[in-house]
Amino acid sequence: MKRVLFLTLVAVAAGLAGCAGPRPSALPHGAAAYAVVPPAPDTPPPPALRELRPGDTVGVQVFREPDLSAEKVVLDELGNVALPGLGELPAAGRTPGELADQIAARLGQRYLRNPRVTVALLATTTQAVTVEGQVTTPGVYALGRNETLLTSLARAGSPTQLASLDEVVVFRTVNGQRMGAVFDLRRIRTGSAPDPQIVDGDIVVVGFSQLKGAYRDFLAAAPLLGLFTVF
Repeated sequence: MKRVLFLTLVAVAAGLAGCAGPRPSALPHGAAAYAVVPPAPDTPPPPALRELRPGDTVGVQVFREPDLSAEKVVLDELGNVALPGLGELPAAGRTPGELADQIAARLGQRYLRNPRVTVALLATTTQAVTVEGQVTTPGVYALGRNETLLTSLARAGSPTQLASLDEVVVFRTVNGQRMGAVFDLRRIRTGSAPDPQIVDGDIVVVGFSQLKGAYRDFLAAAPLLGLFTVF
Protein backbone atom coordinates (compact mmCIF):
# COMPACT_ATOMS: atom_id res chain seq x y z
CA MET A 1 0.00 0.00 0.00
CA LYS A 2 2.81 2.41 0.87
CA ARG A 3 4.47 1.69 -2.48
CA VAL A 4 1.20 2.46 -4.30
CA LEU A 5 0.86 5.75 -2.44
CA PHE A 6 4.46 6.65 -3.20
CA LEU A 7 4.07 5.93 -6.93
CA THR A 8 0.82 7.90 -7.04
CA LEU A 9 2.50 10.90 -5.41
CA VAL A 10 5.38 10.78 -7.90
CA ALA A 11 2.99 10.52 -10.85
CA VAL A 12 0.84 13.45 -9.72
CA ALA A 13 3.89 15.61 -8.96
CA ALA A 14 5.44 14.84 -12.35
CA GLY A 15 2.22 15.66 -14.16
CA LEU A 16 1.78 18.94 -12.36
CA ALA A 17 5.41 19.85 -12.92
CA GLY A 18 4.96 19.22 -16.63
CA CYS A 19 1.95 21.55 -16.70
CA ALA A 20 3.97 24.30 -15.05
CA GLY A 21 5.81 24.91 -18.34
CA PRO A 22 9.47 24.86 -19.27
CA ARG A 23 12.10 26.47 -17.14
CA PRO A 24 13.46 29.73 -18.62
CA SER A 25 16.83 28.10 -19.31
CA ALA A 26 17.07 29.75 -22.73
CA LEU A 27 17.35 33.18 -21.14
CA PRO A 28 20.73 34.51 -20.00
CA HIS A 29 21.80 33.82 -16.42
CA GLY A 30 24.58 35.18 -14.21
CA ALA A 31 26.96 37.68 -15.80
CA ALA A 32 25.15 37.42 -19.14
CA ALA A 33 21.91 38.50 -17.44
CA TYR A 34 23.53 41.69 -16.14
CA ALA A 35 24.61 42.51 -19.70
CA VAL A 36 20.89 42.79 -20.52
CA VAL A 37 19.73 44.30 -17.21
CA PRO A 38 22.67 46.15 -15.60
CA PRO A 39 23.14 46.66 -11.86
CA ALA A 40 21.63 49.80 -10.40
CA PRO A 41 24.01 52.78 -10.13
CA ASP A 42 25.04 54.00 -6.71
CA THR A 43 23.15 57.27 -7.27
CA PRO A 44 20.48 58.15 -9.85
CA PRO A 45 21.37 60.72 -12.51
CA PRO A 46 20.35 64.31 -11.74
CA PRO A 47 17.54 65.81 -13.86
CA ALA A 48 20.07 67.67 -16.04
CA LEU A 49 21.66 64.34 -17.05
CA ARG A 50 18.48 62.28 -17.36
CA GLU A 51 17.52 61.32 -20.89
CA LEU A 52 14.20 62.77 -22.01
CA ARG A 53 11.26 60.48 -22.78
CA PRO A 54 7.92 60.89 -24.58
CA GLY A 55 5.47 62.69 -22.30
CA ASP A 56 8.14 64.70 -20.46
CA THR A 57 7.59 68.45 -20.13
CA VAL A 58 10.48 70.84 -20.76
CA GLY A 59 10.97 74.59 -20.72
CA VAL A 60 13.07 76.15 -23.47
CA GLN A 61 14.59 79.60 -22.95
CA VAL A 62 16.44 81.46 -25.69
CA PHE A 63 18.36 84.39 -24.17
CA ARG A 64 16.65 87.68 -25.04
CA GLU A 65 14.40 85.96 -27.58
CA PRO A 66 10.99 85.35 -25.97
CA ASP A 67 9.36 84.69 -29.35
CA LEU A 68 11.69 81.74 -29.89
CA SER A 69 11.30 80.42 -26.34
CA ALA A 70 8.70 77.99 -25.02
CA GLU A 71 7.63 78.14 -21.38
CA LYS A 72 6.24 74.59 -21.43
CA VAL A 73 6.38 72.02 -24.21
CA VAL A 74 5.55 68.31 -24.00
CA LEU A 75 7.41 65.62 -25.92
CA ASP A 76 4.91 63.84 -28.16
CA GLU A 77 4.51 60.07 -28.41
CA LEU A 78 7.38 59.96 -30.90
CA GLY A 79 9.65 61.94 -28.59
CA ASN A 80 9.59 65.17 -30.61
CA VAL A 81 9.15 68.76 -29.41
CA ALA A 82 7.48 71.52 -31.42
CA LEU A 83 9.27 74.86 -31.02
CA PRO A 84 8.58 78.35 -32.38
CA GLY A 85 10.40 79.01 -35.62
CA LEU A 86 11.93 75.52 -35.73
CA GLY A 87 9.00 73.13 -35.93
CA GLU A 88 9.48 69.61 -34.62
CA LEU A 89 12.83 68.45 -33.27
CA PRO A 90 13.75 64.96 -31.96
CA ALA A 91 14.26 65.16 -28.20
CA ALA A 92 13.76 61.68 -26.69
CA GLY A 93 17.01 60.00 -25.72
CA ARG A 94 18.80 63.34 -25.30
CA THR A 95 19.59 65.08 -22.03
CA PRO A 96 18.27 68.64 -21.54
CA GLY A 97 21.77 69.95 -22.24
CA GLU A 98 22.05 67.98 -25.48
CA LEU A 99 18.64 69.23 -26.59
CA ALA A 100 19.71 72.81 -25.81
CA ASP A 101 22.80 72.37 -27.99
CA GLN A 102 20.65 71.01 -30.83
CA ILE A 103 18.23 73.94 -30.59
CA ALA A 104 21.11 76.44 -30.49
CA ALA A 105 22.65 74.88 -33.61
CA ARG A 106 19.34 75.13 -35.51
CA LEU A 107 18.77 78.72 -34.40
CA GLY A 108 22.32 79.60 -35.41
CA GLN A 109 21.69 78.24 -38.90
CA ARG A 110 18.44 80.20 -39.36
CA TYR A 111 18.10 83.24 -37.15
CA LEU A 112 20.71 84.12 -34.54
CA ARG A 113 24.43 84.47 -34.10
CA ASN A 114 25.77 82.53 -31.11
CA PRO A 115 22.36 81.87 -29.51
CA ARG A 116 22.25 81.00 -25.81
CA VAL A 117 19.72 78.29 -25.06
CA THR A 118 18.79 76.53 -21.83
CA VAL A 119 16.43 73.57 -21.47
CA ALA A 120 14.93 72.56 -18.11
CA LEU A 121 13.10 69.34 -17.33
CA LEU A 122 9.87 70.51 -15.68
CA ALA A 123 7.89 67.30 -15.29
CA THR A 124 8.36 63.62 -16.05
CA THR A 125 5.94 60.98 -17.23
CA THR A 126 4.55 58.41 -14.85
CA GLN A 127 6.76 55.38 -15.14
CA ALA A 128 5.75 51.89 -14.09
CA VAL A 129 6.95 48.33 -13.61
CA THR A 130 4.77 45.21 -13.82
CA VAL A 131 5.37 42.46 -11.23
CA GLU A 132 3.80 39.06 -11.91
CA GLY A 133 4.09 35.46 -10.85
CA GLN A 134 4.62 34.17 -7.35
CA VAL A 135 4.39 37.43 -5.39
CA THR A 136 1.90 38.41 -2.72
CA THR A 137 0.27 41.23 -4.69
CA PRO A 138 0.92 41.12 -8.44
CA GLY A 139 0.23 44.34 -10.30
CA VAL A 140 1.53 47.48 -11.99
CA TYR A 141 3.49 49.80 -9.71
CA ALA A 142 4.84 53.33 -10.10
CA LEU A 143 8.57 53.35 -10.62
CA GLY A 144 10.60 54.96 -7.85
CA ARG A 145 13.90 56.77 -8.16
CA ASN A 146 16.79 54.38 -8.67
CA GLU A 147 14.39 51.42 -8.73
CA THR A 148 15.94 47.97 -8.35
CA LEU A 149 14.67 44.42 -8.53
CA LEU A 150 14.47 44.17 -4.73
CA THR A 151 12.45 47.39 -4.36
CA SER A 152 10.06 46.33 -7.13
CA LEU A 153 9.44 42.99 -5.43
CA ALA A 154 8.93 44.75 -2.10
CA ARG A 155 6.17 46.85 -3.70
CA ALA A 156 4.45 43.60 -4.71
CA GLY A 157 4.62 42.19 -1.20
CA SER A 158 7.72 40.04 -1.85
CA PRO A 159 7.76 36.47 -3.25
CA THR A 160 5.45 33.84 -1.84
CA GLN A 161 6.54 30.59 -0.24
CA LEU A 162 5.95 28.83 -3.55
CA ALA A 163 8.33 31.10 -5.46
CA SER A 164 11.40 29.75 -7.18
CA LEU A 165 13.89 32.39 -6.05
CA ASP A 166 16.55 31.40 -8.56
CA GLU A 167 14.15 31.96 -11.47
CA VAL A 168 13.24 35.65 -11.27
CA VAL A 169 12.95 36.90 -14.85
CA VAL A 170 13.10 40.52 -16.00
CA PHE A 171 11.68 41.20 -19.46
CA ARG A 172 12.72 44.43 -21.19
CA THR A 173 12.31 46.01 -24.62
CA VAL A 174 15.65 47.25 -25.97
CA ASN A 175 15.67 49.05 -29.32
CA GLY A 176 12.32 47.50 -30.17
CA GLN A 177 13.50 43.97 -29.34
CA ARG A 178 11.99 41.94 -26.50
CA MET A 179 14.72 40.65 -24.18
CA GLY A 180 14.83 38.81 -20.86
CA ALA A 181 17.28 37.77 -18.18
CA VAL A 182 17.13 35.41 -15.20
CA PHE A 183 18.35 36.40 -11.73
CA ASP A 184 18.93 34.52 -8.50
CA LEU A 185 17.14 36.49 -5.80
CA ARG A 186 18.87 34.59 -3.00
CA ARG A 187 22.30 35.76 -4.16
CA ILE A 188 21.06 39.34 -4.57
CA ARG A 189 19.63 39.35 -1.06
CA THR A 190 22.91 38.15 0.44
CA GLY A 191 24.93 40.68 -1.53
CA SER A 192 26.84 38.07 -3.53
CA ALA A 193 25.24 39.35 -6.75
CA PRO A 194 24.36 42.94 -7.77
CA ASP A 195 20.80 44.21 -7.52
CA PRO A 196 19.78 44.93 -11.14
CA GLN A 197 18.26 48.25 -12.08
CA ILE A 198 14.59 48.29 -13.12
CA VAL A 199 13.48 50.81 -15.75
CA ASP A 200 10.18 52.03 -17.12
CA GLY A 201 8.20 49.29 -18.87
CA ASP A 202 10.05 46.33 -17.33
CA ILE A 203 8.08 43.18 -16.49
CA VAL A 204 9.29 41.15 -13.51
CA VAL A 205 8.08 37.55 -13.29
CA VAL A 206 8.86 35.53 -10.17
CA GLY A 207 9.22 31.84 -10.99
CA PHE A 208 6.97 29.07 -9.71
CA SER A 209 8.58 26.39 -7.59
CA GLN A 210 7.37 23.25 -9.34
CA LEU A 211 8.21 20.91 -6.48
CA LYS A 212 6.44 22.94 -3.79
CA GLY A 213 3.50 23.64 -6.08
CA ALA A 214 3.06 19.97 -6.96
CA TYR A 215 3.25 19.05 -3.26
CA ARG A 216 0.57 21.62 -2.39
CA ASP A 217 -1.72 20.52 -5.22
CA PHE A 218 -1.29 16.88 -4.26
CA LEU A 219 -2.40 17.58 -0.71
CA ALA A 220 -5.43 19.49 -1.99
CA ALA A 221 -6.38 16.66 -4.37
CA ALA A 222 -5.66 13.73 -2.03
CA PRO A 223 -9.15 13.58 -0.39
CA LEU A 224 -10.75 13.63 -3.84
CA LEU A 225 -8.58 10.71 -4.87
CA GLY A 226 -9.43 8.84 -1.71
CA LEU A 227 -5.80 8.86 -0.61
CA PHE A 228 -5.02 9.51 3.03
CA THR A 229 -1.45 9.31 4.25
CA VAL A 230 0.95 10.95 6.67
CA PHE A 231 3.83 13.10 5.44
